[in-house]
Amino acid sequence: MSEADTNTTSIEQRLTELEVRLSFLDGTVQSLDATVAAQDRLLVDLRRELQKLRDELGGISATLSHDPRDEPPPPHY
Repeated sequence: MSEADTNTTSIEQRLTELEVRLSFLDGTVQSLDATVAAQDRLLVDLRRELQKLRDELGGISATLSHDPRDEPPPPHY
């Protein structure tokens, strides 16, 4: 076997190894993309729920922060 044949074989082996790695990386990227998309949907839902809870809490806070001295006296006074 000549040196050129050895170099060609070595290059082919390296190319094959790179193709295999690229294939695995492509699968990993697709999996991560699906995960990111799912997390994005969850984040949107959580933000919507957080805003809803903030709105509810704002209404409750307004009611609770009412000063009792502002209330009219009961009828028996």
